[in-house]
Amino acid sequence: MADKKSNDPAKKEPMEVMKPQKGLVSPFEEMERWFEEAFRRPFYAPSWMPKFKLPEFGMSYPTVDIYEDGNDVIVKAELPGMKKQDIDVSISDDVITISGEKKSEEKVEKKDYYRLERSYGSFTRTLRLPAETQTDKAKASFTDGILEVRMPKTEAALQKTKKITVE
Repeated sequence: MADKKSNDPAKKEPMEVMKPQKGLVSPFEEMERWFEEAFRRPFYAPSWMPKFKLPEFGMSYPTVDIYEDGNDVIVKAELPGMKKQDIDVSISDDVITISGEKKSEEKVEKKDYYRLERSYGSFTRTLRLPAETQTDKAKASFTDGILEVRMPKTEAALQKTKKITVE
């Protein structure tokens, strides 16, 4: 029997529901997403199987949510273990870029052994925003490993939204 996919948005993962309206940020975005998925889930595993995190020596792409809240566009990224001074955020027109770098070094010296371990990882996510925003009024906060960027929509973007009454 054929496996049916649900069309109910509530049962889909966040990135499956949100599709860019203006096209891709770059021609390689879709290919990048495929590679990201390939390394997060064992090959040929069903979609319901949980994803796994890449080893510490290489960082995976952070999970990002983009949504509208009233007159604002909000971007939230999960960046566990990161420090705010290691995170960069830039906005250009309707594109946001979040990047970061994590370095760690652990040195252990005991009576019978000596060990020194280093790890390094970096990431960059470039995403299209769902509406035009006032980039000069954007605010970012970082609390408990969650980066939140809040950007007010432009007047033009607010005027494009029209409430329709369901009869």
